[in-house]
Amino acid sequence: MRPVLVWDLPTRLFHWSLAASFVGAWLTSESDTWLSVHVFLGYLMLGLVGFRGVWGLVGTQHARFSSFAHGPAAAWRYLQQVLARRAERHVGHNPAGSVAIYLLLLLTLLVGATGFFSMAGEEQQGVAAAWLTIAQGRVVKKLHEAAAVVMLLLVLAHLAGVVVESLLHHENLVRAMFTGRKQVQGDLTPVSARWPVALLLAAAMAGFAAWWFFYALHQPLERQLGRPLAGAGTPHVKFTGRQLADNAQWRDECGSCHLAFHPSLLPSRSWQRLMAQQAQHFGSDLALDEATTQALLAFLTQESADKHATEAAFKIEQSLPAGAAPLRITETPYWVKKHRELSAADWLLPAVKSKANCGACHSDAEAGTFEDAAMKVPRP
Repeated sequence: MRPVLVWDLPTRLFHWSLAASFVGAWLTSESDTWLSVHVFLGYLMLGLVGFRGVWGLVGTQHARFSSFAHGPAAAWRYLQQVLARRAERHVGHNPAGSVAIYLLLLLTLLVGATGFFSMAGEEQQGVAAAWLTIAQGRVVKKLHEAAAVVMLLLVLAHLAGVVVESLLHHENLVRAMFTGRKQVQGDLTPVSARWPVALLLAAAMAGFAAWWFFYALHQPLERQLGRPLAGAGTPHVKFTGRQLADNAQWRDECGSCHLAFHPSLLPSRSWQRLMAQQAQHFGSDLALDEATTQALLAFLTQESADKHATEAAFKIEQSLPAGAAPLRITETPYWVKKHRELSAADWLLPAVKSKANCGACHSDAEAGTFEDAAMKVPRP
C-alpha cells in the first residue's frame, strides 16, 4: 500500500467550497440582515455546480463522471454489502457515494433556481420580478425551503456514509479529501494536481465575492432591485409595472403629524376602524369633516394590505387572524417577527427613539415599499 494522489486540487476546492457555501447559506437563511450573504452563497453554489459539470467531463480520472457512472441498483447492492461488512473498497467514488453526488448536484440546482425565483416573486427583485406575483413567489419559496431540507438530509446521509466507510476500510476519507491522497495497491498512476485550474477557480470565487460585496451592494437601490424607481424625488415607487398610489389629501392630513404610513401596511378593516374612531385617535381628535373622512377612507381601503401591492403588505395581511383589525402596524404579527432581532438599545438610538419612526432605518418608508435592500439600522 502506498499513498497516491487520487483527488486533484480543483475537485477538492470545489468540494469544500460547496460544503462551506451550503452551511453558510443555511445559517443565514432566516435573517434579513444576512440576506445579501445568503443570496451571494446561492449564486456561488450555482457557479460551483456549473464548474463541476465541466470538470466532470474534462477533469482528471477520478473526477470524471465516467469513472463513477453507477446507478441506483448498484448503489443499493453496495449498501447491502456495507451492512454485511463485505463491501468492496473503491479508490474513487463508491456506487452509493456516486448516487449521492449526482443527487447533491441536482438538488443544488433546484435550491438555487427556486431561490432565484422566490427572490423574483416574493422580494420582487431581479430580472424575473415581473414573471411572478408575490403569492406565487411565496409558493416557490416553500419549494426552496423544502429542497434545502432534503439537501441537508442528504448531506447528513453522505457524512454518515463517509464515517461508515472510513471505519469499514480503515482509512480516513475526510483527510483524503483534504490531501487528495489515498492508500492504493499496485501501479495506479497518480493524477495531476492541476494547480492552474484550481487557481483560476479560486480567483473566480474571490473576484465574484469582491464584485458582490464591494460593488454590487453599493449600487443605487434601483440597480439592486433590478427595476427603476419612478420619478426621482417623488414618493412613487414602481412595482412590477404598477406604482404604489399616492394621494395629496392623505399626505397632507396624515403627514402633518407623523410619517404618512402607506395604506398597504394595514388591512381595510383596520382603516375603517381607525376612521370610525377618529375622535380617539391615539389621544387626540382628528376632527375631520365628513367629506374629508370619506375621501380618505376611500383611498385607505382601496390601497390597503388586502390588495397585496408589496411584499410587506402581503405578509402583514397574511399574518393577521381572520377579522383582526389592529390600529398599530407594530401590533401585526409580521411586524413583530421582522423586528425580533432588534434589541432594546436599538430602539433607543438617537436616530430612532420610536417604533413609529420607520424612516430611521427604511430609506423607502415614505414610499411604503419597505424593501430589504433599503433597510439599515443607524447604529454608530
